[in-house]
Amino acid sequence: MQNKARMQTMVGEDLLFLTDDQLRRGIEAMFFAYRAFTADPDLILAEMDYGRAHHRALHFIHRSPGLTVTALLAVLGVTKQSLNRVLRTLIEDGLVESRVGRRDRRERLLYLTEAGTALERRLSAAQRARMRTAYRNAGPQAVAGFRQVLEAMMDPETRAQYQAMKDLPEED
Repeated sequence: MQNKARMQTMVGEDLLFLTDDQLRRGIEAMFFAYRAFTADPDLILAEMDYGRAHHRALHFIHRSPGLTVTALLAVLGVTKQSLNRVLRTLIEDGLVESRVGRRDRRERLLYLTEAGTALERRLSAAQRARMRTAYRNAGPQAVAGFRQVLEAMMDPETRAQYQAMKDLPEED
């Protein structure tokens, strides 16, 4: 039992003293994982002459129907001009609906249309399948550790936005 505890301590200590090469391998793993994670949606988006910003907008509008343009701007961390270009296209193509706010008529509340919901599901289906497979293969401890690492990489403001999104009801 003491050996096991000593080994766990040693493993924990090893994590505190990562070499530059180990860190570089982690960075490269993230690059390659992100490329794989976005590959399937990228093919669908390319057919429609859309980019990843369109996908992210669809994702977050789906996740939080009635999201304000201001809130989406904060979540995506893009310029107002860039977001306006993306939203204009999505609205013109009938994927997103912009409604006037009930409390503040200057606010624009964003909702996916039926076509927008269908596209969002199509884009995220492959990503959910990829995540599900990876999580199952890695196991629950690795999943928890992975989330801890991702959250630890976020700055406090981003982490707060993420936590707020985590508290939303799960989708169907």
